[in-house]
Amino acid sequence: MSDAQRRRTITWEDPMALAQAGKTMSGIQYLRAIQIGELPPPPVAELIGMQVAEVGEGRVVFTAEPAEYHYNPLGTVHGGVTATLLDSALGCTVQSLLPAGTGYTTLELKINYLRPITSTTGTVYCEGKIIHMGGRIATAEARVTDASGKLYAHATTTCIILRS
Repeated sequence: MSDAQRRRTITWEDPMALAQAGKTMSGIQYLRAIQIGELPPPPVAELIGMQVAEVGEGRVVFTAEPAEYHYNPLGTVHGGVTATLLDSALGCTVQSLLPAGTGYTTLELKINYLRPITSTTGTVYCEGKIIHMGGRIATAEARVTDASGKLYAHATTTCIILRS
């Protein structure tokens, strides 16, 4: 074993200020403001190292660069990191269709892990797409792939719409 210490420092902005800004914008406006840097990313995005790459109505793509600090004791990226990436893309896919002042939360998340992700995988892409958008319930699906399109995990979600 190496005696080299590894260190990672992250910084983030006030998450409550971000949440307040989000209440005044439609979901797609909010996500696009984060994507282009008008609003800061949420702390979890800084922690995981994920970014909003694309935003459309009912479709969102996140990217992340798998790193050693994501590893579990088996020497691969922890499934919770992949789950966070999937849950984020799925939820934001629903959010992209919501009007200002409307929220949502995940009721159910189902993930299928297909192969391990490592720091040699390269950038991963997590594309979320809406399946159904109702008055109270929304469903979405997402896939985690690498640059060549190889599938690493896929998921579905059910979200409840929280109208004021």
